[in-house]
Amino acid sequence: MKRFATANWQGTGKEGTGKTSTQSGVLNDTPYSFKTRFEEGNPGTNPEELVAAAHAGCFTMKLSFVLNEAGFTATNIDTKCTVTFENGAVTESHLDVQAAVPGIAQEQFDAAIKDAEANCPISKLLNTKITSTATLVG
Repeated sequence: MKRFATANWQGTGKEGTGKTSTQSGVLNDTPYSFKTRFEEGNPGTNPEELVAAAHAGCFTMKLSFVLNEAGFTATNIDTKCTVTFENGAVTESHLDVQAAVPGIAQEQFDAAIKDAEANCPISKLLNTKITSTATLVG
């Protein structure tokens, strides 16, 4: 399985603007810019927000699978992911989870959280080798 997203940028890093789209069409020419990345209250998205959404969604789904494998079914899982960006790098991704899981003991729940935290694909991606292929057109 492969999934893709695209990005376009025009102008300088600070005054320019970009658009990002996803294969599914959920994002379609969604704007992003210096202002949406480093200032509050501007319409559009930014890379860190998108990483946080991906990590929250991936972790939550993985937690559901881990709980199912242990014989439990969550009636609800809410996850907030906060990505910290400082000094030009993503330095932390923090998951704040609230879940309703009937019949589970605290230690079983804690173990499921740690399993999902370590093994969801986006957690693994956030600590991975980065490669690229570039073509200059013009």
